[in-house]
Amino acid sequence: MSTSTPLPSEHQATLIDGKAFAASMRQQIREDVLAFHEQHGVTPGLAVILVGNDPASEVYVKNKAIQTHHAGMRSFMHMLPETTSEAELLTLIERLNKDPEIHGILVQLPLPKGLDARRVTNAILPEKDVDGLGEVNAGRLAVDLPGIVPCTPLGCLFLLRDQLGDMKGLHAVVIGASNLVGKPMALLLLAEGCTVSIAHIHTRDTAALAREADILVVATGCRELVKGSWIKPGATVIDVGITRTQTESGKSRLVGDVAFDEAAKVAGRITPVPGGVGPMTIACLLKNTLTAAQMQIEGKTE
Repeated sequence: MSTSTPLPSEHQATLIDGKAFAASMRQQIREDVLAFHEQHGVTPGLAVILVGNDPASEVYVKNKAIQTHHAGMRSFMHMLPETTSEAELLTLIERLNKDPEIHGILVQLPLPKGLDARRVTNAILPEKDVDGLGEVNAGRLAVDLPGIVPCTPLGCLFLLRDQLGDMKGLHAVVIGASNLVGKPMALLLLAEGCTVSIAHIHTRDTAALAREADILVVATGCRELVKGSWIKPGATVIDVGITRTQTESGKSRLVGDVAFDEAAKVAGRITPVPGGVGPMTIACLLKNTLTAAQMQIEGKTE
């Protein structure tokens, strides 16, 4: 399934349609969930925990619940006040760990001040850690063992496979070395047979390194950091970043970590913002929830 669209003639790049790919993926997950239920009499359940009342997180969490239901799975929402203590949060996670109707647990980040995100994340059983951010799943990915992979880099990988097929021997550059995206993305690309470089805050000439990339994945949170002059002609560019910015007219718009108009004149393929990586993250959360249920009920791993 190829989900790409040619851009207008002033651009060279083909647009990678993450929204369309994610929609197709969610439909397949829905069919797989139905088959799983028919075979085992079990409906995968996802518990999402939100601490505090951050408006953006609330919208994101509610969207996850809607998509979970649409995929034929059960959604369990836990909206906790900002005053929730770490002990109270850990007690809830322990209860969810023991609940056989819950196959996946996700704690929405960032957490309010005073709560240790690492301790909280690692309290989730590895087989229920559908965000793939716990140390056990991170370790499994590092040594190429089956486990649950973080949603955003997994979504990027699916898009790259769809566009490029066999990636063996390609030079992939990942700009950003976070535990959430950069590091797991680099490991996934390494497993695909790519030669992988990671650029970070101490990299001396990120632009020069980026210009060597057949595949460029950018996840820095720095608005339009990557310019068109950073792109190797014909490269595939995956823009993970998303920032809301004000236009001269006073309206707001979403932009990525890549200066899209410049980059699209040089790249061979590129993801837009919005409509690129973003929809894939929730689709991969649903896939991870089904994978978690399969691991727990069937003993299967992918």
